[in-house]
Amino acid sequence: MRMYDLIMKKKHGEALSEAEIRFFVNGYTKGEIPDYQVSAFLMAVCFNGMDEAETLALTMAMAESGEMLDLSAIHGLKADKHSTGGVGDKTSLILGPMVASLGVPVAKMSGRGLGHTGGTIDKLESFPGFSVSISNEQFIRNVNHMKLAIIGQTAELAPADKKLYALRDVTATVDQLSLIASSIMSKKLAAGSDVIVLDVKAGSGAFMKTFEDAKRLAETMVKIGNGAGRRTYAVISDMNQPLGFAVGNILEVKEAIEALNGRAPEDLNDACMTLASYMLLGAERVKEITEAKELLCETVRSGAALRKLAEFVKAQGGDERYVYEPDRFPKASLTYEVKAETEGYITSMNTEEIGLTSLVLGGGRETKESEIDLTVGIVFKKKIGAKLTKDDTIAVLHANDRERLTAAITRFQNAIRIEQAPCEPIPHILGVVEQS
Repeated sequence: MRMYDLIMKKKHGEALSEAEIRFFVNGYTKGEIPDYQVSAFLMAVCFNGMDEAETLALTMAMAESGEMLDLSAIHGLKADKHSTGGVGDKTSLILGPMVASLGVPVAKMSGRGLGHTGGTIDKLESFPGFSVSISNEQFIRNVNHMKLAIIGQTAELAPADKKLYALRDVTATVDQLSLIASSIMSKKLAAGSDVIVLDVKAGSGAFMKTFEDAKRLAETMVKIGNGAGRRTYAVISDMNQPLGFAVGNILEVKEAIEALNGRAPEDLNDACMTLASYMLLGAERVKEITEAKELLCETVRSGAALRKLAEFVKAQGGDERYVYEPDRFPKASLTYEVKAETEGYITSMNTEEIGLTSLVLGGGRETKESEIDLTVGIVFKKKIGAKLTKDDTIAVLHANDRERLTAAITRFQNAIRIEQAPCEPIPHILGVVEQS
């Protein structure tokens, strides 16, 4: 078998066999196939696509290129959630404790953020002492004992995807549906959960800018999950404005704690309730979504979900007092209120630019080596559809550096559109793709 022949087949739009795809993935991972041939192959895929069988084969080959986490020692059906990325997305901090408090195991591997905000791992490390570097044995013990543990992704997890993505990133081959879907799903399958719930974002702050593109990605990933024998659901959600009111690591952690106290903004509550409901449904904890939402509302109302967060934080070395006393978290030294210069209505937001505002403040990473300032970010007072009078506060920027703050103010102001005519409110949940 030669890589040259695989490139030629794909160039002419022919389908590759599972054996051919495994040859390509394994050969590239081991360094036996050069970058220039894989670059040519990826471009041929961008032009001619992959069918369902090829996409599943590619995903499985990448998932099996490294460590496949064995969670068989965990009792019950394990549920996991993955987001395709967004601004202000702190749902894992909320729905993890909610689902675990209802007896469903949540064994999650998460990554650090690279871009405008930190990832789930960065946010959890806002709790002093919290560690994501626990052993696999401790990870499994924690899930069996209290139904929840989150650890960082290891280099051994789907190494083929890491190598392929780095090449795609410099060869203009990132934005192909099968390549995107297989990249995401290879890591989820390698992480070992039985139930996978995907939060697929659509809008100005998402990778997929339109609902149609987000739906195609959702459908492709659900088919991959089903084909791999996992119970898979995808929730398509809006990212034309940040999720919730807080953007930035500690600010988002504090908003997650507020949510577990029953004080979530409407869009954040809708997201968490919907995603968590499908986790419960897939794990056979409930028979229908309405039952799931009733149980989830009760676990928040009773305080059980908040107590589960504290238990989880303590079990991984963190100071659980911060869960009950969030004012203990450090604060940025500077704040600035962005005020409306005219009356009108907020009709749109460039959410990507808002995320980049957080990055300018120091809340994200421009490179893997960048240090995140956990205290900085943005807290919204008004969002799309809000009526403004002159000098109303739209948002408060939190900063520790005056030059960064000055640059962030300009960027933020340019991301908000105010018009005289009102606009329709944006629904947060746009659709759900269930198992086929």
